[in-house]
Amino acid sequence: QVQLVESGGGLVQAGGSLRLSCAASVRTFTSYAMGWFRQAPGKEREFVAAASWSGTDIYYADSVKGRFTISRDNPENTVYLQMNSLKPEDTAVYYCAAKRGLAATLDTLYNYWGQGTQVTVSS
Repeated sequence: QVQLVESGGGLVQAGGSLRLSCAASVRTFTSYAMGWFRQAPGKEREFVAAASWSGTDIYYADSVKGRFTISRDNPENTVYLQMNSLKPEDTAVYYCAAKRGLAATLDTLYNYWGQGTQVTVSS
């Protein structure tokens, strides 16, 4: 079983930055690929970023490329999402997720989810 707890959300002005953290309670963190997804009000959940267990295979949604960076600290069982140059359209609840095996961009492939953290970007 994997428990995930996100933190770091908040209110920020457009152009600002936030760093989200996701702490995993699991014995073998390196067995899991990690992903970040987000869901805005009235919209479907969408992929943001994903990283393989080693952090060498990284994927980003086109909408965040060049602005967001996913990274993981395996000894600390934590994955991060550094978000720069934030835009109002980045406003959403952000979720981290875990899956065994390869990193993926499809949310249905992830087995474990955090409770989410709200990110609000004001214009």
